[in-house]
Amino acid sequence: MSAPILAAPGRADADRLRTHLDTFAGMSEPGGGAGVTRLAYTPLERAAHDVYASHMRALGLDVRTDTAGNTIAELPGRTPGLPGLGTGSHLDSVPGAGAYDGIAGVVAAMEVARLFVSGGIRLTRPVRFVAFAAEEGARFGQACTGSRIVAGLTGPADLAAKQDADGVSLARAMTAVGLDPNDTEAARWRGEDWAAFLELHIEQGSLLASESVPVGLVDLISGSTRLRLDLTGRASHTGGTPMRMRADAMAAAAEVILMIETLANDSRHHGTRATVGRMHASPGSLTTIAGSAEVYVDVRDVDNDRQRLTAAEIVDSAQNICSRRGIGCESRLLADASPVILPRWLRDTVAEAATEAGIAHRVMPSGASHDAQMINHVVPTGMIFVPSHNGGVSHSPEELTRPAELAVGTDILASGLLRLDARLSAQEDTAA
Repeated sequence: MSAPILAAPGRADADRLRTHLDTFAGMSEPGGGAGVTRLAYTPLERAAHDVYASHMRALGLDVRTDTAGNTIAELPGRTPGLPGLGTGSHLDSVPGAGAYDGIAGVVAAMEVARLFVSGGIRLTRPVRFVAFAAEEGARFGQACTGSRIVAGLTGPADLAAKQDADGVSLARAMTAVGLDPNDTEAARWRGEDWAAFLELHIEQGSLLASESVPVGLVDLISGSTRLRLDLTGRASHTGGTPMRMRADAMAAAAEVILMIETLANDSRHHGTRATVGRMHASPGSLTTIAGSAEVYVDVRDVDNDRQRLTAAEIVDSAQNICSRRGIGCESRLLADASPVILPRWLRDTVAEAATEAGIAHRVMPSGASHDAQMINHVVPTGMIFVPSHNGGVSHSPEELTRPAELAVGTDILASGLLRLDARLSAQEDTAA
């Protein structure tokens, strides 16, 4: 079996990719500071989806937005009724983000669509180019909401329960931008409609850049358990309250944070990454001892059992610390996703495309969560990584992937889709 590697339509255009990246990077909340701020289920996120939809319609693709807010552009196949191939990523960001996380996969999909259309390429089956909604968990604590909905992992009750820092529920935020959180079933994907999906993403690590390898193929995606620890002490005057009589929620939170760091560095937890990325203390006065504190914890691991055991150990240890200090401690599970092993046959098919193109690649895990992790419950999914520079930093304005490197990944994405189509068609012919 042999699939062409875009000999007819040509190669991905790095300048076009740069232009798309710049367009989306310019869509940031005013006053958001350095970097890109485009949070989930905001008017600005929907505006970014509109830009994407307009581009795909101009190429002649059929475009729709589902009830979860995902935007799907479809290039029909030559044979009606066959399950489709897909690619894409997300358009939302964390506060003060870089210009590449998620966006690189979307603009790669836009470029693949252009290459197919301009080259007159029609695969046997349809190709769907997806811009997912609300992948980042920065606003509501739950990552990958749009892809969780299509995978049947999140429903109306979950959307009503998740809230942002202002007390706005996911459901309310969706309604405010014209979506229907009570009709998530309409957005759910059926397995029989999909043959395979490939997501291109920046690595968000330094391995590819440090080894000068242009492409990574993901075999395993880490899971994530997200917690909120609510510490309750006693607000009191900083001058009038002796040290021995204090119930300082902030001091207890500090000890809890250091405990979490120590725990993740323990040899028993090799491969675990545990982080406190946010804390709120109240009343927040210089002259008042903190009466309460909220500590937000993110536990990631490639080992399913170790991930959950680590989270449980963090809760137990935090409660012991607080008990010793006379502080109340309650835990709340914000979100939980298991590690996912991606299908080897799909990865091997993309590897064949890279080898045929003479592009070096390596197999590697992903420490970050992705939409691919969720939709793999419905459709066999693979991931292509392109290098991240500046030490692999991500979720930061310092995030950097060079357009020429993204163009190489886009070529592998396009040729991987072609090769997948050929492989699946050969299997269908054999079965017939």
